[in-house]
Amino acid sequence: MRIGDFKETYAADEAVFRTGTVRLWLGLLGLALAVFPFVAGEYLIYMANITGVAVVGAVGLNVLTGFTGQISLGHAAFMGVGAYTSAILTTRLGLPFLLTLPLSGVVAALCGLIVGAPSMRMKGLYLCIATLAAQVILDFTFVHWESMTHGIRGINLPPPSIFGLSLAGGQAFYFVIVTLAALAVTACRNIFRTRVGRAFIAIRDRDISAELMGINLFRYKLYAFGVSSFLAGMAGCLLANLLKVVTPEHFPLQLSIQYLAMIIVGGLGSILGSIFGAIFMTVVPEILRSSLGLLQGLDPQIMRYLFPLQTVIFGLLIVVFLVFEPHGLAEMWRRLKAYFRLWPFEY
Repeated sequence: MRIGDFKETYAADEAVFRTGTVRLWLGLLGLALAVFPFVAGEYLIYMANITGVAVVGAVGLNVLTGFTGQISLGHAAFMGVGAYTSAILTTRLGLPFLLTLPLSGVVAALCGLIVGAPSMRMKGLYLCIATLAAQVILDFTFVHWESMTHGIRGINLPPPSIFGLSLAGGQAFYFVIVTLAALAVTACRNIFRTRVGRAFIAIRDRDISAELMGINLFRYKLYAFGVSSFLAGMAGCLLANLLKVVTPEHFPLQLSIQYLAMIIVGGLGSILGSIFGAIFMTVVPEILRSSLGLLQGLDPQIMRYLFPLQTVIFGLLIVVFLVFEPHGLAEMWRRLKAYFRLWPFEY
């Protein structure tokens, strides 16, 4: 049991992983992620890839909503901008995947700044409506700008490659997604150890007091929109290259709501909560679908009634979860760690 936590240097006090036990568990997690694609089937690898993309997108949205307090209903649209940017640069200009990935993030970030600039005088419900308008406008653009996006037909992408190594299989692309998800999580975790990150949190907690302290609200809110949109664009690029097709149906308003649900279930203002929320919102529906599929052997007609109920059951799970744990999965994990840190003692 750890009974003392003494630091002798500033570097030790500022370390992200402060104990050898944490570093050990992190190493074991990295080893498990590296071994996973060699022992799992294609379906599990596909689900892991989808979850990794969701982690990148959820971390980006949590920077804007969870840490800065700016509600957004246009996150899926920024992912769509990144996906279409990657598709257009690949199919029309022949740019490699490693170049289209950051460019997709940059273009999405520019769109985020354009949307965020006039929204800086708004907050709460008004900002939510403004970002909803951006979602609607970009959805309309994806469908009707046929000379660029091919409308509802979408754009088919060739398999991505890195330095001549094809990433056509899910196993090869898995390592790309996991690496980028780890980089996104690490970068965002470190942002909030800087002046910019602390300004984000001050704006979320009390924007008027933050402004009186000398924090430029307009500048830092734009920073938050830019970082969030950049990560959304990269997530869209990853999704497009994973599916090898981009259509407007991949980025509806429902997806923006789903990402909001991810960070709420996982825990607002928590990087770890973004990971938990992405896993929950991606894996649990598949578990429900598989569980209901087991009942099909009892009566083939029963699925006519049970299959539509999986959405209802999933919604009820979220509601019940938020009623009993409004601070999300990250808070549950924190309490669990605190319990075992003192176990077997009561206090």
